[in-house]
Amino acid sequence: MIDPKAASTLAISLLLITACGDSPPSVEVGLDPQDTFFAELSKHCGKAYSGSVAVDDEMDEGFANAELVMHVRECSEDRIAIPFHVQRFDKWDRSRTWVITRTDAGLRLKHDHRHEDGTSDTITMYGGDTASAGTGQAQRFPVDQESIDLFEREGLCASVINTWMVAVDPMVGREPRFTYELTRPYIATTPNDSAEYQACPGRYTGRTFRVEFDLTREVEAPPAPWGHE
Repeated sequence: MIDPKAASTLAISLLLITACGDSPPSVEVGLDPQDTFFAELSKHCGKAYSGSVAVDDEMDEGFANAELVMHVRECSEDRIAIPFHVQRFDKWDRSRTWVITRTDAGLRLKHDHRHEDGTSDTITMYGGDTASAGTGQAQRFPVDQESIDLFEREGLCASVINTWMVAVDPMVGREPRFTYELTRPYIATTPNDSAEYQACPGRYTGRTFRVEFDLTREVEAPPAPWGHE
């Protein structure tokens, strides 16, 4: 009898190998949602796509007026690294890389932030682990304790309730998209002049940052992100 776990691992391996060829693989029937998601994302290994901000928020004005490119640069059976490049005022910011890895309990998203000289930013390697199976198209990552500790230490009090979402081909009936989203729930509090609100208003006002990339329009792969040359 074939070990189901071994069979699942073999199926993923075959998908990853095929993804590097000339034709995209089809998703194997029987894979769990996280296996399917990982395989779908791996199909884009080596490819880069341009994108734009999908939610109009004044906090994201700098991103809305910038050129955005995501690049599925590194893929293995357990890790996918996706640099997120942002061009403002004719200068490229290559400081950000989204890193998705497998864990014994599911999937993990971390944000690798570097300076131009390659050194790590003070705010780096934050993120979270999946709390549910999700779907084959989208996975959510609630903030983990390690990141909460980092945010509190660095005075980023609002970020301790972050949830991130990564989706591949999430929209039905239109061109396929890669979506990265940060959300922070609105928390009602009365009165707003309370000490808790005044200490960290951003924790109560809500937040959504979403960027989308058209997976039908491939662009030239950008240079390596800072610190990964």
